[in-house]
Amino acid sequence: MYNIVPVILCGGSGTRLWPLSRAGFPKQFLSLTGKESLFQQSVVRARALAGMDIHLDDLLLVMHEDHRFLALDQLNATESAETAHFLLEPVARNTAPALTLAALQAQSSGEDPILVVMPADQNVAERSAFTEAVRRSIRTAAQGGVVLLGIPPDRPETGYGYIRHTGQIDLQGTWEVGQFTEKPDLDTAQRYLESGEYTWNGGMFVLRASVWLAALGKFRPDILELVRSAWEKRSVDGMFTRPDQKFFAQVPSESVDYAVVERCPGSSFPVRMVPLQAGWSDLGAWDAVCQVNAADAEGNVTQGDVLLVDTRNSLVHATYRLVSTVGVDNLVIVETPDAILVADRSQSQKVKQVVTALQQQKREEHNLHRKVYRPWGWYDSIDEGERFKVKRIQVKPKASLSLQKHYHRAEHWVVVQGTAEVTCGDRTFLLHENQSTYIPQGEVHRLSNPGTLPLEIIEVQSGGYLGEDDIVRYGDVYGRQ
Repeated sequence: MYNIVPVILCGGSGTRLWPLSRAGFPKQFLSLTGKESLFQQSVVRARALAGMDIHLDDLLLVMHEDHRFLALDQLNATESAETAHFLLEPVARNTAPALTLAALQAQSSGEDPILVVMPADQNVAERSAFTEAVRRSIRTAAQGGVVLLGIPPDRPETGYGYIRHTGQIDLQGTWEVGQFTEKPDLDTAQRYLESGEYTWNGGMFVLRASVWLAALGKFRPDILELVRSAWEKRSVDGMFTRPDQKFFAQVPSESVDYAVVERCPGSSFPVRMVPLQAGWSDLGAWDAVCQVNAADAEGNVTQGDVLLVDTRNSLVHATYRLVSTVGVDNLVIVETPDAILVADRSQSQKVKQVVTALQQQKREEHNLHRKVYRPWGWYDSIDEGERFKVKRIQVKPKASLSLQKHYHRAEHWVVVQGTAEVTCGDRTFLLHENQSTYIPQGEVHRLSNPGTLPLEIIEVQSGGYLGEDDIVRYGDVYGRQ
């Protein structure tokens, strides 16, 4: 029996999929190829690995602290929350430190399980083929070394890393790995495709926890030492484990590939590759999203309220209002309430430059959507002007905002659905539909939903400063400061 710990790496911001993917709601939590988000799809794939000779332990989910409740909500929808543990990074440090946290957690029970490591932001069309390839990888990794899942290329792609295999090891289709190449130019990628000796590196790894820690100790002992120090001073709150912020912030930002795997060929850590032919895509840009979704007779992929006239080979994604096109070809059009992207489909990799410009201009559109999710629910900033802002707020059943006050604004609340429990100063009272209240500037207050149905209110803020950082919390059930 093989003891397996699935590790899902949930970092990354997916900047090439802006304006849908943003730092506060990144690519892995979007539904781009169906009803399930990419994160949810990865959880389902991990759970399907159990078999006659394979025992699955709890999922390990490595992510930034800010995304924990977003992930937990989506995890609850897959009925897997009770069998998952969150490793929360205080700062992003790439995949090598993330995997090290997972390996240390996996060994904390005194065992040495096999880790099945996969990113949370990929699409796999054929789940049964994925399951079979990973199960083969597990049986190979049990013998020691590192096993990669390699994707046979179908085009000369310049945006992926490549794995060169040097010879088949067994009849089950496991290959020895000779070398790695990162993002070749077009001519080189074409030669790789024609040679038949290369696969794409999909960023999926299978190896024992002890193998990873030993290899990291050999090739990057600095990373191992700092992550171990952060781990030894960790804090645990139920399903959430947090490494020490001071030590973890000092860890070099490095990928699994650069830190370890690309150094393994020819070393004491053998590297093997199992081909994965399962309709894989990393959905790295809007053109890739177009490729994996069903197109109409004119080659168009659409989502939402869309009206096309004389339009071909385009992706049109509407989230809030009607989007119509006339006489266009090979475009990407993505509409959200606060931003619209129009791009040549062949240039969709350059969307990252838009995000970089937004960051340089200190604009919030790179970070948050107009609709912002919080552990208690969400709010949607539907209008604002000089000295006022209007929000639509929904609070989950039995959930509560923090006990707080604002120095620079007053708030008016109108209940439009459900029942609100309001704390304002030394009073606590209930409001029902069509009832309202006023929260004076500087008054300590709290909004809660005591009911079993969602609570929805309209909030009108007024004052000289209406930024989200004008908040002083006195108590919060979610541990926020």
